[in-house]
Amino acid sequence: MANPNSLPLYEKIWYKHNYKRVLDSLILILLLLLLSYRIIFVNNYSFTWFVALICEIWFTLSWIFTMSTQWSPAFNKTYPDRLLQSSVQELPPVDLFVTTADDKLEPPIITINTVLSLLALDYPSHKLACYVSDDGCSPLIFYALHEASKFAIHWVPFCKKYNVQIRAPFRYFCDEDNKCMTNNEEFRQEWSRMKDMYDNLSRKIDVDPNSIPNLLQGEYTVFSNTHRTDHPAIIKVIWENKEMVEDGLPHLIYISREKRPKQPHHFKAGAMNVLTRVSGLITNAPFILNVDCDMFVNNPKTVLHAMSILLDSKGEKEVAFAQCPQQFYATLKDDPFGNQLTILYKYLGAGLAGLQGIFYGGTNCFHRRKVIYGLFPDDVGKGNKLSDEELKQKFGASKQLRKSVVDTFEGKIYAPSDVIIVTKAVEEANQVAGYGYEYRTGWGKQVGWMYGSITEDVHTGLTMHEKGWRSELCTPDPIAFRGCAPIGGPTSMSQQKRWATGMLEIFFGKHCPIFGTIFGKLSFRQFLAYMWIINWGFNPVAQVCYASLTAYCIITNSNFLPKDWGIYIPTAVVVIYKIYNLYEYLDSGMSIRAWWNNQRMSIITPMNAGFCGFITILLKLLGISDTVFDITKKDIPPSNDDTHDKNAGRHTFDESLVFLPGTTILLLQLTAIFIKLFGFQPQGVLSGNYECGMAEILCSVYVIICYWPFLKGLFGTGKYGIPLTTICKGGILTCLFVCLCRKTVSV
Repeated sequence: MANPNSLPLYEKIWYKHNYKRVLDSLILILLLLLLSYRIIFVNNYSFTWFVALICEIWFTLSWIFTMSTQWSPAFNKTYPDRLLQSSVQELPPVDLFVTTADDKLEPPIITINTVLSLLALDYPSHKLACYVSDDGCSPLIFYALHEASKFAIHWVPFCKKYNVQIRAPFRYFCDEDNKCMTNNEEFRQEWSRMKDMYDNLSRKIDVDPNSIPNLLQGEYTVFSNTHRTDHPAIIKVIWENKEMVEDGLPHLIYISREKRPKQPHHFKAGAMNVLTRVSGLITNAPFILNVDCDMFVNNPKTVLHAMSILLDSKGEKEVAFAQCPQQFYATLKDDPFGNQLTILYKYLGAGLAGLQGIFYGGTNCFHRRKVIYGLFPDDVGKGNKLSDEELKQKFGASKQLRKSVVDTFEGKIYAPSDVIIVTKAVEEANQVAGYGYEYRTGWGKQVGWMYGSITEDVHTGLTMHEKGWRSELCTPDPIAFRGCAPIGGPTSMSQQKRWATGMLEIFFGKHCPIFGTIFGKLSFRQFLAYMWIINWGFNPVAQVCYASLTAYCIITNSNFLPKDWGIYIPTAVVVIYKIYNLYEYLDSGMSIRAWWNNQRMSIITPMNAGFCGFITILLKLLGISDTVFDITKKDIPPSNDDTHDKNAGRHTFDESLVFLPGTTILLLQLTAIFIKLFGFQPQGVLSGNYECGMAEILCSVYVIICYWPFLKGLFGTGKYGIPLTTICKGGILTCLFVCLCRKTVSV
């Protein structure tokens, strides 16, 4: 569609944070000075000194990864008005993918709001098709979508008629700015009618499935005798835009892929590949938008902004996907769990935009279908280069699917008169949604979403970058999508553990960024950027060792920090970093409390979730156990952004082992301080220059302050208290650690 002689549809604008570059460089110089001091200015190396050196080498590498990633920030400015200068009929079709996997952890009301916001996009509806993947095979999800489609007949025209900005009704009706305060009587009446219809829809869905009459009768009979891990493929056309009218409703199709016990289903990556194959048989749009079930559209013109990047004359040849950042609604004040990612996207997201491109984030992403099918940048515009036998080996036995793949490679787009009747394509689609279809094909290995890591998003994006593709950050104003951040300790920790585990799976797999740089087309600085995110799995080991080293030195009356002028080096590193990090938060309009919460969680989360992720991978590499994909629980947040519930920001705990490392670290520090205060340290073992000093004690106190939520949890009750079993396990590990410390002194 792009005309090489026309104005660009988007432009990349680089900018500099000179103060950040100076401070980043200063911190790096200080870290290198600290390493030099440890190596050169010490005559008697000790065990503690050696462990500290190893940890600090890793911290320095981590800083190099971070520094390189955010060194050259950029942002993209899109021009959707230029895109619309051509005929609307020239706009390409887009397939919309929504994924959900558990109607208990991901309530249907959240899913249907996301779907309703997608159906109401400002884009020709006959160019859109919405596919909902239900990996839990829930009749309640299907029922909810069926009821939502009836509401959508009224909701979508209402949104477009009055140019509604937020088109997820549960956010639209609870937002104070959207209250019906106008004098327009027609709008007031329609607003009230929509509100009543949505309230009625919510009441219908928010019930026990057993209380819904006829839920397993009629068209729901396919769900009888099914289990979430044992059922045939179920594909249902909930709504079909048969007349292909521009102002109607897009297709809405329900998919639950076949699952059988003890058969690999590859978690979310497997579901995405089924969506790709099924949509390829039905609509075969050249572009795909995938969102998680909790990520509703916040800007109805989002597709136009993304198409401005993907249809640009340069973007068509170089850009594999356009990633919109994750931002959240109804956020807790001051980010008590440190998971709102505001600063991360502002600085590191912009830094990635200035390199080979931002990582694929698993949601809010617009993909080029031909890239998902394995196309290399050098083959753009050359049509299909695969023989029928090669197509069969990569894409499977379905002739119709292979034909659609060829059409994709050759750039053929279905015109309204060519579109397959949706209901007639379902039979063939059931075949490609079967669990055995991928056997001995390239799905998950050469084409589609990649298998081998529970963070399939970063893994898949990495393979695209290794082929030489770029990606772009899409940040329209207002922001494209909003979702709900995990609330509570167990949910947040479970998500972070999964991320750390998945990153390490990538590192130890065949698509390791090191190989991508040496043998592929991954640029060196993009390699450093991938190492930054993979470091989420490695850095916790160094942090746990460093924290344990503090307690060890106090218990054994030894030291690991310099006692002469060298102490000024780590002190300067800490002070400069904290001050300039605080400035970043204040400059972004956040509070000092938010800064401290994130500082605290940057200690707690890696030492708990990240360390457990590392242990999980270690057990996998040893062949003892395999990784498990934990679904992140989606809670419906309060209607207003600043909840008045005093317990909303309190940390909660459960019996998961993810809280054991942190509990043990806290008990270690408390035990060490107790030993120091009551004079139980061994005396006269080391000379004064090598005894425990004030620096080690201050480090221990800092760790205890960071672990204040855990300290409160030791004395809390119910979900706000650390379970007694976890405390006992942590106590046993602490006793063992103290005994080992004593033995090393006696030896």
